[in-house]
Amino acid sequence: MTKLQMRVERIDALTPTIRRLLLVSASGTPLPSFSAGAHVGLQVPLGERMQRRAYSLVNSTDHAHHYEIAVQLEPNSSGGSSWVHQLRVGAAVEVSAPRNDFPLDDSAHRYLLIAGGIGITPILSMARTLQKAGKSYALHYAAREAALMAYRDEIACMAGATCWLDGGDASRGMPLAQTIGAPEPSRHLYVCGPRGLIDAVLRQAQASGWVAGQLHSELFAVSHDGAAATAFEVELKASKLTLSVPPDKTILDVMIDAGLDPLFDCRRGDCGVCTAQIVDGEPEHRDICLSAADRARGDFCPCVSRAKSARLVLDL
Repeated sequence: MTKLQMRVERIDALTPTIRRLLLVSASGTPLPSFSAGAHVGLQVPLGERMQRRAYSLVNSTDHAHHYEIAVQLEPNSSGGSSWVHQLRVGAAVEVSAPRNDFPLDDSAHRYLLIAGGIGITPILSMARTLQKAGKSYALHYAAREAALMAYRDEIACMAGATCWLDGGDASRGMPLAQTIGAPEPSRHLYVCGPRGLIDAVLRQAQASGWVAGQLHSELFAVSHDGAAATAFEVELKASKLTLSVPPDKTILDVMIDAGLDPLFDCRRGDCGVCTAQIVDGEPEHRDICLSAADRARGDFCPCVSRAKSARLVLDL
């Protein structure tokens, strides 16, 4: 994976908990290009090793002399967002080259963009890119209150944008049936944000007749709405081992405890290094790196993902 040596050129407070950072090449060399929906990985020192944290690029592709990210301070995070919020202008950072698991479909003629909370970051990159290209789009952005909306002033000036505030009561928020509407052959829907929003949007779109190929989503953070994890068994087919996975451990944890030497990196479902194949069982995907196509193919991240079924069989 290509690593870029960069420095923080500018920092802005967008909300009380969200900071925007502009990153530039430390040596002045041109940066790798990217497309709307792409993300980069910051190397963050946590514990005894560097770990990768993925952040969506907010700028459009015609500003490739810098990378723009916006990071929300998460009180229950493992420390990545806290580390980013402690950075100062001029700080050196190591960044992985852009990767896009959430790209715009160029064959579409119209786009419906929906974002919740900090999920606005890849969606705004899409809106900026589409606006620059003169393509038709509608952007809907939901949050509890205006003070929590990153990029609020810019979005309010976009002709195709609507902001929705629910005050913490979902029933007062975005009217999904009206917002999504009936499908059109050349229209694609993109949604990013917390799991609850994504699930609600996709359910409504499917109920309205949208087909899977027109629906695109990205879970911006590993958030499971407080759902309690349950124990299950994992069978490692190649290793000829069956292990018990308790609620407070991951498959990766129990593999290491069993004396195995699995390949992994981030341990957060950000990078995909640990990806395995599902042989049998029903997965509960908790990563943010695998696309819908990857998951349909049977890809699985044992560092964070679990099983809905009592037993899961992997090719490891």
